Amino acid sequence: STTSLRDKLSDILNRTAFRGERMILERHGKQVAAIVSMEDLALLNALEERIDLEGARVALREKGAVPWKKVKKRLMLD
Repeated sequence: STTSLRDKLSDILNRTAFRGERMILERHGKQVAAIVSMEDLALLNALEERIDLEGARVALREKGAVPWKKVKKRLMLD
């Protein structure tokens, strides 16, 4: 719980950083957040980037897709 977090923050951070434990924080019995190691965060970020890249590839294959150069020109970003 968030109350427990305040009392045990140092221990929770050590367990996460050095043992790779994942901590789920609850408020009023509902899961609201998590504390994860930097390695887990890097993995999550890499997965999100991969998903975004695949989405971009799919969008580029769609009929009527506008090339990035044209979009930049229209938005005067050149």
